[in-house]
Amino acid sequence: MTEIVIIEDDASFREGLAQLLQSAPGLSCRETFSSCEEALVKLGQILPDVVLLDLELGENMPGVEGAARIKQLLPDVDILILTVHDEDQYVFAALRAGAAGYLLKSDSPDEIVASIREAQNGGAPMSMQIARMVVHSFKERPLLPSLTERQREILKRLCEGKSYQAIAQELFITKYTVKFHIKHIYEAMHVHSKTEALRMVLGK
Repeated sequence: MTEIVIIEDDASFREGLAQLLQSAPGLSCRETFSSCEEALVKLGQILPDVVLLDLELGENMPGVEGAARIKQLLPDVDILILTVHDEDQYVFAALRAGAAGYLLKSDSPDEIVASIREAQNGGAPMSMQIARMVVHSFKERPLLPSLTERQREILKRLCEGKSYQAIAQELFITKYTVKFHIKHIYEAMHVHSKTEALRMVLGK
């Protein structure tokens, strides 16, 4: 069972989202918070698998700062931003802070549920327009010459938010081979996770 925590200051949206996730097979959302400050007090006890985090939380701690604090507390948690903002400064700041994915509140319920599953399967889910923005940044930024062409292909797809299985299918290789390449990509980039790799692609 994937345990999810929601941090969202809009009570009606928060409650509706919690009901959606609680009804989805294999997902559980038993805790919601209106601020990062409130969540940080309890997250160490809850130990969720995924945190859905809004960026603007009224007068409380901003979501970007909250994401960084949550990653310090729970390095293995998948933080998915769920917001109305699709401007590049919000996207890149959130990903640099440790978010594993970036979703928009305009995404359908099915897309949100699928994105949570994608994150748990090793992907970095993003709304389509957000993925295009990240890929554009990837193309503009010269990346480690030590990466092979195959490794660049895999890293590009990882930046698009695709899971290991999806990458394997697109490149006609096995999931094991994808994991093998990603291990060596991380070694070449001196990072330890997809989140750190995204940060490097986008610039620290």
